[in-house]
Amino acid sequence: MSKITLYMDAELLDTVRASAEAAGLSVSAWLTQVVRQHTRREWPADVVALAGAWPDFPSADEIRGNTPDIPREPL
Repeated sequence: MSKITLYMDAELLDTVRASAEAAGLSVSAWLTQVVRQHTRREWPADVVALAGAWPDFPSADEIRGNTPDIPREPL
């Protein structure tokens, strides 16, 4: 298992420690869980299970209709 070093201010560290404690995890385990959640490349299973749950929900084409895209402002 690899190790990393994080630098954070005392206030953020207190928040991380409190969040880890509330979750019943070590700081390391809590941070690992947060990183996994934010780097996930797939939808969670409970979200995938919702696909098609609303049979009367309009399709993307129906939502878009015949409305043309609005020109974007140049950067």
